[in-house]
Amino acid sequence: MKTIKPDYNECITNIACSVLKYFEVPYKHNTIKEIDDMLDTNPKNVVVILYDGMGYNLINRILDENSFLRENMVKSISSVCPSTTTASTTSILSGLNPCEHGWLGWDTYIKPEDKIVTLFKNTIKGTEEVAAPYSVGEKYLYYKNLKEQIEEYKYKASIVFPFGEKNIVYTDLEDMNNKILEECNKEGKRYIYAYYEDPDATMHLTGTTSDETKTVFKLIDESTRKLSDNLNDTLLIVTADHGHLNSDEILLTDYMDFYNTLETDTSIEPRFCSFKVKNGMNKEFERLFEFYFGNYFILKTKQEIIDEKWFGTGNEHKEFRDSLGDYIAIAISDKHFKYSVPKHRFISHHAGLSEDEMRIPLILKRK
Repeated sequence: MKTIKPDYNECITNIACSVLKYFEVPYKHNTIKEIDDMLDTNPKNVVVILYDGMGYNLINRILDENSFLRENMVKSISSVCPSTTTASTTSILSGLNPCEHGWLGWDTYIKPEDKIVTLFKNTIKGTEEVAAPYSVGEKYLYYKNLKEQIEEYKYKASIVFPFGEKNIVYTDLEDMNNKILEECNKEGKRYIYAYYEDPDATMHLTGTTSDETKTVFKLIDESTRKLSDNLNDTLLIVTADHGHLNSDEILLTDYMDFYNTLETDTSIEPRFCSFKVKNGMNKEFERLFEFYFGNYFILKTKQEIIDEKWFGTGNEHKEFRDSLGDYIAIAISDKHFKYSVPKHRFISHHAGLSEDEMRIPLILKRK
C-alpha cells in the first residue's frame, strides 16, 4: 500500500490561508498558488464546499473523465494528520494546523477534564454520557472561524451547515445549494463555506466500492455542476477533509498481554491511535506492539510525534501535548484498532497514511 505523509505547505489549512489573504485578513501559513491566481481576478464571492470523505483517488475511480469534478480538478493536495473530520475541518475553518487548534481526532484526551471526549458530540468516548454541562471543545479548544475573522475586518461571510444556531442550516443537498446561491446574490464581497456529510456517511456504512457510494458521488457531481451553472462572479472551490479506505478491525482485547500494558482507553482515532502505557511497561508495550502489529502500523513516541511535526507547524495549543498519550500508532495498512467490542462497526475508515485517505482534491471553477 502506497502511503504519504502530510504536506503542511500545501494542505487543507492552506486553502483557508488563501481565503484569508484575499479578504485582507492576517494568516499564519502558506497560501496555494492556483487559488491565489484565480483570486487575482477579484471575484465578488468565494465559495468553499467541503464534501466529507470525498478523496482525490475515489473521485478518479468512481467518476467519468467528463464529470464536473474531474474536469475542474486542478490537482491533489494533502489532508492534515490525522486525516479525519475533526482535525481537518477545524483546519479549514480556522486556518490553523492541528497542533495549533488542538482538535486532534474524534476522541481527544482533555487533561483539565481528565476525560477522553468525543469532541463533536461532547460525550465521553464510547458512551452517550455528556462530558460536561458545557461544550468541552469550545471551553478548552476555542478558536475563531474564518467567518468571524473575516467579519472582524470589512467583508461579509457565512457558514452553510446541516446544524448550528449561528449557521445557515439546510435540509438536503439541493437546499444547501439554494442557500449558497442566496448568499452569493446578496450585496458586497463575501465568503461562503458549506459542509456536506456525504460521501463519508455512506462509505462508513457501505464501503468505498458499493453501489450506494457510487450513487452519492454521481449525485454530488451533478449537483455541483448545477450550482456552478447558476453562480455569477464567483470562485467555487470544492475539496474534502480526507478520503476513505475499507478497513479490518483489530480488537485489542484479543491480545490480552498487550492490552494489559495499557493504562487507559485509546484515543484520537482507530487508524491514528494514541496509547497511554502503565508505568514501567514501555519496553514490554514496544516489544508486543512490534510482534503483533508492526506490519500494519508505524509506532511513534510522543516526542517523535512532536519533533517530526506530524500535527503540523505553528504555535502549539496549550492542551496539545497532553492530548498525545505516550505513543501513537499510524496505520500504513488496511487495519484499525478497537479498544473493546464496539457498538457499531464501519466498513470504511480514515485517519491513516494511505494515499486514498491522505490525498484530497483541489477543484476550482471561476464563474
